[in-house]
Amino acid sequence: MTNADWNPEQYGRFAAERAQPFHDLLALVQPEGVQRAVDLGCGPGGLTEFAAARLGLAQMVGIDNSPAMLKAAAAHAGGVVSFQHGDLAEWTSAGDVDLVFANASLQWVADHATVLSRWRAALAPGGQMAVQVPANAYMPSHTVADEVAHRQPYLAAMGGTVPPDPVAANVLEPEAYAQMLFDLGFEQQHVRLQVYPHVLGHSRDVVQWVRGTALTRFQKLLSPDLFEQFVAEYEATLLQRIGDRSPYFFPFRRVLLWGRLPR
Repeated sequence: MTNADWNPEQYGRFAAERAQPFHDLLALVQPEGVQRAVDLGCGPGGLTEFAAARLGLAQMVGIDNSPAMLKAAAAHAGGVVSFQHGDLAEWTSAGDVDLVFANASLQWVADHATVLSRWRAALAPGGQMAVQVPANAYMPSHTVADEVAHRQPYLAAMGGTVPPDPVAANVLEPEAYAQMLFDLGFEQQHVRLQVYPHVLGHSRDVVQWVRGTALTRFQKLLSPDLFEQFVAEYEATLLQRIGDRSPYFFPFRRVLLWGRLPR
């Protein structure tokens, strides 16, 4: 077993593609009256710094539980932006935050109703919540990973239990999030399912994409050599399903949700 942390360099290989939903989510935020904000699951910090500047914030705190990501984020600290180690599932504040922002991070934790309720309690009157989660667990990029993980020797090396895909296990339908926002007292809301039309250089690039995200749960449980063997078998199986093509069209579903409390 290895205690593999997130790899900012691997995650950043598709920085432009990953930034598209971030900018769409940020565009939902109404900047008037927003002074204090938190970015939950801030990753390497560059987009956190961008959001603080774009919204003209007085304070932006990025929270992440990855030491490697926080080390990378340190380059973006200074002025109104700071970074802290923390668990987004347990994070809360005393009703003094104007914006809770969480881009592509909520999917890693369970019980979204409870988590969103905790985040809502951190908001000041008129506060806003903006969240984006992937919703592509049905795609071969994810289903093939689960299939290969059930093969030997990987299954035995993981103790006979395959770690669940967090997107499949945790992410809900858009209407469920809309109901949550209503139940939590948000007087305004915007919830949508959006398909991002990524065009990758080659179908093999999908492997590198998920290696920085979805495959990390296997990397934490397998030895380095066995993980590389797993990735090679995953790639071979995936290309059998999606073809060996260049370029490759990679549609990616995401749910974007925003809400604003009464003043």
